[in-house]
Amino acid sequence: MTRFRILLPFAGILLLLNSCFKEDTMLPKPPRGNVKTDTIGMTDNYKYQVWFRLDSGLVVSTNVKTLTDLGFECGPQGWHVILNTSDFVRVADLGTVPFGAACDSTGVHWQFDKSDGNPDSIAIGRWFSVAGTDTVSNNHVYLLDRGLDELGNPLGLYQIIFDSLKNGNYYFRYSGWKGGAVKTGKVSKEPGISYIYFNLGGEGSVQQIEPPMTDFDLLFTQYTTLLFTAQGGAYPYLVTGVLINRSGVVVATDSLTPFSELTLDVAKQFTYSSNLDAIGYLWKFYNFDNGNYTIREKIHYVIHDPRGFYYKLRFIGFYNNKGAKGYPVIEYQRL
Repeated sequence: MTRFRILLPFAGILLLLNSCFKEDTMLPKPPRGNVKTDTIGMTDNYKYQVWFRLDSGLVVSTNVKTLTDLGFECGPQGWHVILNTSDFVRVADLGTVPFGAACDSTGVHWQFDKSDGNPDSIAIGRWFSVAGTDTVSNNHVYLLDRGLDELGNPLGLYQIIFDSLKNGNYYFRYSGWKGGAVKTGKVSKEPGISYIYFNLGGEGSVQQIEPPMTDFDLLFTQYTTLLFTAQGGAYPYLVTGVLINRSGVVVATDSLTPFSELTLDVAKQFTYSSNLDAIGYLWKFYNFDNGNYTIREKIHYVIHDPRGFYYKLRFIGFYNNKGAKGYPVIEYQRL
């Protein structure tokens, strides 16, 4: 009886506590979105890079593709330096030659960033050694070909040496490839974005063209990719397509399911890729018979965004209503 008297008040307390909590309820799935259609204006010479967000259906930012040459990684542990591949930028590591003297470009081994975005596949590799909490240059001189503008005009060559990365600041020097005045550059990491960029032209300038990593999903742009000959040899080629946000966006490609039958349940069965070029450029091809670009209608994409939503997307055109190329038309829907 004594034990019963102790437990009975305790049971009453438990009953009282339980009555304070609501029963668990299943949260309803968000409603399926409406089908949307948008035209992305890169223009017929692909002059513009266009940053796009799926949930709002809005262009977040637009910039001229020749605005930058190099991108500097902003993450706390980041140190990578990437090329602006939309201009066909390439680089050659000349080793520890004298900086500021005239460079000989004859027979150099040009390198390109691979379009999958793998940091282990970039042209400017580990340019430093670690000294305490700082990074210190390997003193290699890099010959940088700034590539081509939207009209195919060469943008010139520079030599550059990366001096250090200290307290979130990249320090480097650069000069014309034939020597001449030496300029100094400094790029500071910016929180919330993947890369911040620098333009070597003129007096040199920092360019924050990339939106915050949570603000966009897709980048419509030209970019350099590696194609392969029948013998297996790789050669770089400038293509026009779509890259994804490297911070949390993943993509699946499907050519078997009709677009109308791509549901959320189907989408969750796919295998997803985080490769930067997971969408890429192969949703179209140049039709030599009629002299224009034709959409591959059976290719569809499912995009899983950083906010946890799935979208199905397909391309339905590459021309505007005046017949000018460079205006991808997309149809997409939140699942």
